[in-house]
Amino acid sequence: MAEKIATRAAYGKALVEFADQEPGLVVLDADLSGSTMTKDFGAAHPDRFFDMGIAEANMVGVAAGLAACGKKPFVNSFAMFAAGRAWEQVRNSVAYPGLNVKVVGSHGGLSVGEDGATHQCIEDLAIMRAIPGMTVLCPCDAYEMRLAVQALLAYDGPAYMRLGRLAVETVTDQVPGYRFQIGKGALLREGSDVTVVAVGMMVQMALQAAEALAQEGISLRVIDMHTLKPLDTEILLQAARETGCLVTSEEANVLGGLGSAVAEYLASACPVPVVRHGVEDEFGRSGAAQKVLEAYRLTPEGIAEKVRQALALKAALTI
Repeated sequence: MAEKIATRAAYGKALVEFADQEPGLVVLDADLSGSTMTKDFGAAHPDRFFDMGIAEANMVGVAAGLAACGKKPFVNSFAMFAAGRAWEQVRNSVAYPGLNVKVVGSHGGLSVGEDGATHQCIEDLAIMRAIPGMTVLCPCDAYEMRLAVQALLAYDGPAYMRLGRLAVETVTDQVPGYRFQIGKGALLREGSDVTVVAVGMMVQMALQAAEALAQEGISLRVIDMHTLKPLDTEILLQAARETGCLVTSEEANVLGGLGSAVAEYLASACPVPVVRHGVEDEFGRSGAAQKVLEAYRLTPEGIAEKVRQALALKAALTI
């Protein structure tokens, strides 16, 4: 089994790795550098690191000013605060003028575990996706995270990226022909019966579900949709036409995030059954991360259940 690495840890290492190549890169943190893993950048480049304290709105405003002066600021906090508390500043100070600020929300989703509902941010993908002109990313593993950071440094414009707290298996580095590109999903597994489109740690769970379902004779295609916006409509259209039904899987509310994006597009482009897998419009609960995920069926077994639902809907349409 591949080594497990949290995407937040990979993110911190990538910032340090690319710092010399990107002299304009500056990093701002809301007094959480030990958790967001920007501490290593701060140690390596103290003149380009700014701990802004527990003042996320001000941090985003400062980042906007830095971007207006030609810098490449990455602002960091927990997803609940980066996307929630500072939403107005992200919208009005960054996205509205189209400034080159990257907003990075760590500890997204229910896997924050014991921190409970107040910190288990399940809305960030939806609310960031709703901001005009905002690019939204959610890489699934360490290898993909490194490439995402590199791509964001080359991309000129506002973007939001979600990081995870838990260590996860690295899978994308084992996929033949894999390449990362903002706005393009990655086909990780071929399949002909049904497609699962997943983001974040649900990608690994989708691959596990595919192995289990193969024992039932179900051929599952798995797409890693690391970019929720702009959405890769080409790969979705091909999947809809070739497999006839889809399941979306995200560690987020089923309202407004990946599932909504996929369903919105296919409703007009190629209407096929789309079953959404995620948090069913309810708040999380405090507990060990794995136990919380199991309680909300954010598991390979939970994905398999949704796959069977999608297949049943597809069969009903052919009668």
